[in-house]
Amino acid sequence: MAQALPTLNLIGAGRVGQTLAQLWTRNGVLQVRDVLTRSIASAQAALDFIAPGASSGRALAHIADMRAADIWLLAVPDAQIGACALELATHAGQCGDAPALAFHCSGAQSAALLRPLRDLGWSVASAHPVLSFASPQAAAAQFPGTPCALEGDAAACGALQPWFSAIGGACFTVRSEDKVLYHAAAVLATNFAPVLQALAEDAWRATGMPDTLSLRLRERLLHNAVNNIVALGPQRALTGPAARGDHAAIALQADVVADWDPQAAAAYRALSVLALRLAGHPPEPPQA
Repeated sequence: MAQALPTLNLIGAGRVGQTLAQLWTRNGVLQVRDVLTRSIASAQAALDFIAPGASSGRALAHIADMRAADIWLLAVPDAQIGACALELATHAGQCGDAPALAFHCSGAQSAALLRPLRDLGWSVASAHPVLSFASPQAAAAQFPGTPCALEGDAAACGALQPWFSAIGGACFTVRSEDKVLYHAAAVLATNFAPVLQALAEDAWRATGMPDTLSLRLRERLLHNAVNNIVALGPQRALTGPAARGDHAAIALQADVVADWDPQAAAAYRALSVLALRLAGHPPEPPQA
């Protein structure tokens, strides 16, 4: 007789929660039991994506209706994790549920937000996949090989590791005190590229470049930059005035950018200092 799969309850069903639950279901790792969102309709839509055609899952809108489960994923926005943990702890205490495992997927927040559940004897953790969850469909296809940062109770991290590994995650541990710096690094690596690209295209547009050409440059320059970084590493992939140590060119361009957009100029100057450091060039000598 086949052993029953561990059961998973999902509170909140955004892109991260839907992606993980669908991958675990599809790969026969966990069985989704209850999905809770603010409305039955959105919970049912999430359940239909996670386990299409399954009869065991339930779409719910009230935590009081949720059944006990082996694992609980609090897939809610960071600002709501603490309140959600407290509400779940109250519900579990009233129902007399046996201690379970609970985790959230925030990159910046630690498992300490789940303290109300830990106080009940639950094992708690955070698990953050370093992936851009643009859509659940795309993220599910891209997930294999994704680094996954685990933090929290040793027992919880030990349980999560094989579940994430089973869907292609590459797990590693992060200390609780390092979570904010760890997540800031992920922001630096991913979130600012779209901002810088938008600034570049706005500047090109201001000079009269047709949008058709700026879109062509978007594809060509970004592909080349990524390919060079992957092949050569950040330092050897660096080009432009900072790579040459051309302080005069940097100063001139920063002044011109300042006339166009002062905030963009501040970013240009700050990033140029870092680029010079990466290239191994000394800072600009002080003015006499």
